[in-house]
Amino acid sequence: MPVLERDPWRLQYFEGSPCPEHVKIPTDDPDCWMLYPSDRWVYDKLRIAWTQDLACGPHGVPPNTYPVFSKPIINLRGMGTGSRKIASAEEMERFSEPGHMWMPLLAGEHVSTDCAVLGGRIAWLRHATGSPWTDGMFRHWRVHAGTMPVLASQLEVWVAHHMSGYSGMMNFETIGGTIIEAHLRFADQWCDLYGRGWVEALIELYSSANWQYADVNRVDGYSVPLFARHGHDYRHPPPALQEEVRKMPSVSSLQITFHQGKPQASHAMPPGGFRLAVINATDLEAAHAARRRLASAWSADLVLDQTQTEQELS
Repeated sequence: MPVLERDPWRLQYFEGSPCPEHVKIPTDDPDCWMLYPSDRWVYDKLRIAWTQDLACGPHGVPPNTYPVFSKPIINLRGMGTGSRKIASAEEMERFSEPGHMWMPLLAGEHVSTDCAVLGGRIAWLRHATGSPWTDGMFRHWRVHAGTMPVLASQLEVWVAHHMSGYSGMMNFETIGGTIIEAHLRFADQWCDLYGRGWVEALIELYSSANWQYADVNRVDGYSVPLFARHGHDYRHPPPALQEEVRKMPSVSSLQITFHQGKPQASHAMPPGGFRLAVINATDLEAAHAARRRLASAWSADLVLDQTQTEQELS
Protein backbone atom coordinates (compact mmCIF):
# COMPACT_ATOMS: atom_id res chain seq x y z
CA MET A 1 0.00 0.00 0.00
CA PRO A 2 1.56 3.38 -1.00
CA VAL A 3 0.65 4.86 2.39
CA LEU A 4 3.20 3.15 4.64
CA GLU A 5 1.15 2.33 7.72
CA ARG A 6 2.67 0.01 10.32
CA ASP A 7 -0.36 0.15 12.61
CA PRO A 8 -3.19 -1.88 11.05
CA TRP A 9 -5.81 -0.02 13.12
CA ARG A 10 -5.06 3.13 11.07
CA LEU A 11 -5.35 1.60 7.60
CA GLN A 12 -9.05 2.53 7.78
CA TYR A 13 -8.15 6.14 6.99
CA PHE A 14 -6.42 5.41 3.67
CA GLU A 15 -7.96 2.25 2.18
CA GLY A 16 -10.61 4.09 0.18
CA SER A 17 -8.30 6.66 -1.47
CA PRO A 18 -6.46 5.62 -4.66
CA CYS A 19 -2.74 6.32 -4.62
CA PRO A 20 -0.13 5.74 -7.39
CA GLU A 21 1.97 2.68 -6.62
CA HIS A 22 5.27 4.57 -6.94
CA VAL A 23 4.29 7.08 -4.23
CA LYS A 24 5.46 6.35 -0.70
CA ILE A 25 3.78 8.30 2.12
CA PRO A 26 5.34 7.55 5.51
CA THR A 27 3.33 7.57 8.71
CA ASP A 28 6.01 6.12 10.99
CA ASP A 29 9.38 7.56 11.95
CA PRO A 30 11.56 4.55 10.99
CA ASP A 31 10.18 4.78 7.43
CA CYS A 32 10.82 8.54 7.39
CA TRP A 33 14.41 7.88 8.49
CA MET A 34 14.94 5.55 5.51
CA LEU A 35 13.11 7.66 2.92
CA TYR A 36 14.67 11.05 3.71
CA PRO A 37 18.37 10.57 4.60
CA SER A 38 19.28 14.23 4.06
CA ASP A 39 16.56 15.40 6.46
CA ARG A 40 16.76 12.68 9.13
CA TRP A 41 18.75 15.06 11.34
CA VAL A 42 15.40 16.39 12.63
CA TYR A 43 15.12 13.25 14.78
CA ASP A 44 18.19 14.36 16.76
CA LYS A 45 16.50 16.14 19.68
CA LEU A 46 19.77 17.71 20.81
CA ARG A 47 20.08 19.36 17.41
CA ILE A 48 16.47 20.52 17.54
CA ALA A 49 17.24 22.13 20.91
CA TRP A 50 20.41 23.76 19.51
CA THR A 51 18.45 25.37 16.67
CA GLN A 52 16.48 27.23 19.37
CA ASP A 53 19.50 28.16 21.54
CA LEU A 54 18.24 26.09 24.47
CA ALA A 55 20.45 25.00 27.34
CA CYS A 56 20.90 21.27 26.77
CA GLY A 57 23.43 18.47 26.68
CA PRO A 58 23.96 14.72 26.67
CA HIS A 59 24.03 12.79 29.92
CA GLY A 60 27.51 13.16 31.36
CA VAL A 61 27.49 16.92 30.80
CA PRO A 62 25.88 18.32 33.96
CA PRO A 63 23.19 21.00 33.81
CA ASN A 64 23.83 24.27 35.59
CA THR A 65 20.37 24.26 37.17
CA TYR A 66 17.62 21.80 38.02
CA PRO A 67 14.99 20.53 37.37
CA VAL A 68 15.56 19.44 33.78
CA PHE A 69 13.75 17.12 31.40
CA SER A 70 15.57 13.96 30.28
CA LYS A 71 14.85 11.84 27.20
CA PRO A 72 16.57 9.76 24.50
CA ILE A 73 18.42 11.89 21.95
CA ILE A 74 16.81 9.82 19.19
CA ASN A 75 13.61 7.88 19.83
CA LEU A 76 11.85 6.52 16.76
CA ARG A 77 9.38 4.51 18.84
CA GLY A 78 7.65 7.55 20.36
CA MET A 79 5.12 7.45 23.21
CA GLY A 80 7.52 9.21 25.63
CA THR A 81 9.67 6.11 26.01
CA GLY A 82 12.54 6.70 28.44
CA SER A 83 11.59 10.28 29.34
CA ARG A 84 11.50 11.71 32.87
CA LYS A 85 11.89 14.83 34.98
CA ILE A 86 15.21 15.03 36.83
CA ALA A 87 15.11 17.24 39.91
CA SER A 88 18.69 17.19 41.22
CA ALA A 89 22.32 16.27 40.55
CA GLU A 90 21.79 13.12 42.63
CA GLU A 91 18.93 12.05 40.37
CA MET A 92 20.98 12.86 37.28
CA GLU A 93 23.70 10.53 38.54
CA ARG A 94 21.17 7.78 39.30
CA PHE A 95 19.29 8.01 35.99
CA SER A 96 22.19 8.84 33.69
CA GLU A 97 22.09 6.72 30.53
CA PRO A 98 24.17 6.67 27.33
CA GLY A 99 22.24 8.14 24.41
CA HIS A 100 20.05 10.35 26.60
CA MET A 101 19.97 14.13 26.89
CA TRP A 102 18.64 16.87 29.14
CA MET A 103 16.95 20.15 28.31
CA PRO A 104 14.86 22.74 30.19
CA LEU A 105 11.72 21.53 31.90
CA LEU A 106 9.28 23.58 29.84
CA ALA A 107 5.93 25.00 30.89
CA GLY A 108 2.96 25.95 28.78
CA GLU A 109 0.56 24.38 26.36
CA HIS A 110 1.62 21.09 24.74
CA VAL A 111 0.72 21.36 21.05
CA SER A 112 1.06 18.93 18.16
CA THR A 113 1.03 20.68 14.77
CA ASP A 114 0.72 18.92 11.43
CA CYS A 115 2.08 20.90 8.47
CA ALA A 116 2.01 20.41 4.72
CA VAL A 117 5.40 21.73 3.52
CA LEU A 118 6.29 22.73 -0.05
CA GLY A 119 9.97 23.54 -0.57
CA GLY A 120 10.38 24.92 2.91
CA ARG A 121 7.08 26.80 2.96
CA ILE A 122 4.16 25.76 5.16
CA ALA A 123 1.11 25.53 2.90
CA TRP A 124 -1.32 24.18 5.52
CA LEU A 125 -1.29 23.42 9.22
CA ARG A 126 -3.57 22.23 11.98
CA HIS A 127 -2.96 22.29 15.72
CA ALA A 128 -3.89 19.79 18.41
CA THR A 129 -3.41 20.29 22.13
CA GLY A 130 -2.94 17.55 24.67
CA SER A 131 -4.55 17.42 28.09
CA PRO A 132 -1.73 15.77 30.10
CA TRP A 133 -2.54 13.21 32.73
CA THR A 134 0.32 11.33 34.42
CA ASP A 135 3.39 9.23 33.57
CA GLY A 136 3.45 10.15 29.88
CA MET A 137 -0.29 9.61 29.34
CA PHE A 138 -2.84 12.10 28.02
CA ARG A 139 -6.49 12.42 28.96
CA HIS A 140 -7.31 13.51 25.41
CA TRP A 141 -6.14 15.60 22.47
CA ARG A 142 -8.20 18.44 21.02
CA VAL A 143 -7.79 19.05 17.28
CA HIS A 144 -8.48 22.76 16.94
CA ALA A 145 -10.58 24.29 14.20
CA GLY A 146 -8.75 27.59 14.66
CA THR A 147 -5.11 28.53 14.11
CA MET A 148 -2.66 29.69 16.78
CA PRO A 149 -1.12 32.67 14.97
CA VAL A 150 1.99 33.14 17.14
CA LEU A 151 2.93 29.44 17.08
CA ALA A 152 2.14 29.19 13.36
CA SER A 153 4.46 32.12 12.65
CA GLN A 154 7.26 30.58 14.73
CA LEU A 155 6.98 27.29 12.85
CA GLU A 156 6.90 29.05 9.48
CA VAL A 157 10.17 30.83 10.30
CA TRP A 158 11.81 27.62 11.57
CA VAL A 159 10.75 25.60 8.51
CA ALA A 160 11.87 28.31 6.08
CA HIS A 161 15.29 28.45 7.75
CA HIS A 162 15.95 24.74 8.27
CA MET A 163 13.85 22.80 5.71
CA SER A 164 14.27 24.78 2.48
CA GLY A 165 14.69 21.67 0.31
CA TYR A 166 11.91 19.58 1.84
CA SER A 167 8.39 18.91 0.55
CA GLY A 168 6.01 16.64 2.40
CA MET A 169 4.26 16.48 5.75
CA MET A 170 5.88 17.48 9.03
CA ASN A 171 4.70 17.21 12.60
CA PHE A 172 5.98 19.38 15.42
CA GLU A 173 5.48 18.93 19.13
CA THR A 174 5.88 22.14 21.10
CA ILE A 175 5.55 23.18 24.74
CA GLY A 176 4.97 26.87 25.34
CA GLY A 177 6.04 27.59 21.76
CA THR A 178 9.36 25.67 22.02
CA ILE A 179 9.88 22.77 19.63
CA ILE A 180 10.60 19.58 21.56
CA GLU A 181 10.25 17.13 18.64
CA ALA A 182 10.03 17.25 14.84
CA HIS A 183 8.90 14.45 12.53
CA LEU A 184 8.91 13.95 8.74
CA ARG A 185 5.29 12.77 8.81
CA PHE A 186 1.83 13.68 10.11
CA ALA A 187 -0.02 12.48 13.19
CA ASP A 188 -2.05 9.62 11.76
CA GLN A 189 -3.95 9.17 15.04
CA TRP A 190 -6.55 11.80 14.11
CA CYS A 191 -6.22 12.56 10.39
CA ASP A 192 -9.90 11.60 9.95
CA LEU A 193 -10.76 14.74 11.96
CA TYR A 194 -9.15 17.02 9.34
CA GLY A 195 -12.18 16.80 7.09
CA ARG A 196 -13.36 15.22 3.86
CA GLY A 197 -10.81 15.38 1.05
CA TRP A 198 -7.76 15.77 3.28
CA VAL A 199 -6.31 12.33 2.49
CA GLU A 200 -6.70 13.02 -1.24
CA ALA A 201 -4.79 16.31 -0.79
CA LEU A 202 -2.11 14.38 1.11
CA ILE A 203 -1.69 11.96 -1.78
CA GLU A 204 -1.40 14.82 -4.28
CA LEU A 205 1.28 16.45 -2.12
CA TYR A 206 3.47 13.36 -2.40
CA SER A 207 2.58 12.43 -5.98
CA SER A 208 2.68 15.90 -7.59
CA ALA A 209 4.40 18.23 -5.09
CA ASN A 210 1.19 20.23 -4.96
CA TRP A 211 -1.17 21.13 -2.13
CA GLN A 212 -4.83 21.70 -2.97
CA TYR A 213 -7.22 21.49 -0.07
CA ALA A 214 -10.16 23.84 0.46
CA ASP A 215 -10.29 23.08 4.20
CA VAL A 216 -13.71 24.64 4.71
CA ASN A 217 -16.14 24.04 7.58
CA ARG A 218 -13.50 23.16 10.16
CA VAL A 219 -14.79 21.90 13.49
CA ASP A 220 -13.00 20.97 16.70
CA GLY A 221 -12.24 17.29 17.06
CA TYR A 222 -11.21 15.12 20.01
CA SER A 223 -8.99 12.06 20.25
CA VAL A 224 -9.59 10.18 23.51
CA PRO A 225 -7.40 7.21 24.52
CA LEU A 226 -8.34 4.29 26.74
CA PHE A 227 -5.52 3.12 29.01
CA ALA A 228 -5.21 0.04 31.21
CA ARG A 229 -2.64 -1.26 33.66
CA HIS A 230 0.62 -2.73 32.41
CA GLY A 231 1.40 -6.39 32.93
CA HIS A 232 -1.81 -8.09 31.81
CA ASP A 233 -2.85 -10.08 28.75
CA TYR A 234 -5.44 -8.04 26.87
CA ARG A 235 -7.70 -9.29 24.09
CA HIS A 236 -9.53 -7.24 21.48
CA PRO A 237 -13.14 -6.35 22.32
CA PRO A 238 -15.89 -8.28 20.49
CA PRO A 239 -16.51 -7.03 16.91
CA ALA A 240 -20.15 -6.29 17.75
CA LEU A 241 -19.10 -3.94 20.55
CA GLN A 242 -16.57 -2.22 18.29
CA GLU A 243 -19.26 -1.65 15.67
CA GLU A 244 -21.65 -0.33 18.31
CA VAL A 245 -19.06 2.21 19.47
CA ARG A 246 -18.32 3.33 15.91
CA LYS A 247 -22.01 4.09 15.42
CA MET A 248 -22.38 6.16 18.57
CA PRO A 249 -23.26 9.88 18.08
CA SER A 250 -20.40 12.15 16.92
CA VAL A 251 -17.86 9.30 16.80
CA SER A 252 -15.58 9.60 13.77
CA SER A 253 -13.47 6.47 14.24
CA LEU A 254 -12.33 3.77 16.65
CA GLN A 255 -8.81 2.37 16.80
CA ILE A 256 -7.91 -0.73 18.83
CA THR A 257 -4.27 0.17 19.34
CA PHE A 258 -2.47 -3.04 20.25
CA HIS A 259 -1.52 -6.29 18.60
CA GLN A 260 -3.44 -9.13 20.16
CA GLY A 261 -1.15 -11.96 21.20
CA LYS A 262 2.10 -10.00 20.95
CA PRO A 263 4.15 -9.40 24.10
CA GLN A 264 3.47 -6.09 25.80
CA ALA A 265 7.16 -5.23 25.56
CA SER A 266 6.84 -5.12 21.76
CA HIS A 267 4.45 -2.16 22.02
CA ALA A 268 5.73 1.40 22.54
CA MET A 269 3.66 2.63 25.48
CA PRO A 270 4.02 5.41 28.06
CA PRO A 271 5.20 4.40 31.55
CA GLY A 272 1.80 5.01 33.13
CA GLY A 273 -0.37 2.61 31.17
CA PHE A 274 -1.03 0.30 28.24
CA ARG A 275 -3.13 1.99 25.55
CA LEU A 276 -6.02 -0.22 24.47
CA ALA A 277 -7.85 2.10 22.11
CA VAL A 278 -8.36 5.60 20.74
CA ILE A 279 -11.75 7.13 19.98
CA ASN A 280 -11.99 10.13 17.64
CA ALA A 281 -15.11 12.28 17.78
CA THR A 282 -16.36 15.80 17.12
CA ASP A 283 -17.77 16.14 20.64
CA LEU A 284 -15.76 15.49 23.81
CA GLU A 285 -18.63 14.21 25.95
CA ALA A 286 -19.66 11.85 23.15
CA ALA A 287 -16.08 10.56 23.01
CA HIS A 288 -16.09 9.93 26.77
CA ALA A 289 -19.41 8.10 26.50
CA ALA A 290 -17.98 5.90 23.74
CA ARG A 291 -14.85 5.31 25.81
CA ARG A 292 -16.92 4.15 28.80
CA ARG A 293 -18.93 1.80 26.61
CA LEU A 294 -15.79 0.31 25.07
CA ALA A 295 -14.14 -0.06 28.50
CA SER A 296 -16.85 -2.54 29.48
CA ALA A 297 -14.99 -5.13 27.38
CA TRP A 298 -12.28 -5.40 30.05
CA SER A 299 -12.22 -5.90 33.80
CA ALA A 300 -13.00 -2.63 35.60
CA ASP A 301 -10.04 -3.02 37.96
CA LEU A 302 -7.61 -3.06 35.02
CA VAL A 303 -8.96 -0.07 33.08
CA LEU A 304 -7.50 3.27 34.20
CA ASP A 305 -10.08 5.93 34.98
CA GLN A 306 -8.92 9.12 33.30
CA THR A 307 -10.76 11.21 35.89
CA GLN A 308 -8.43 9.90 38.61
CA THR A 309 -5.60 11.96 40.03
CA GLU A 310 -1.94 10.93 40.14
CA GLN A 311 -2.23 10.09 43.86
CA GLU A 312 -5.29 7.88 43.32
CA LEU A 313 -3.48 5.91 40.62
CA SER A 314 -0.40 5.23 42.75
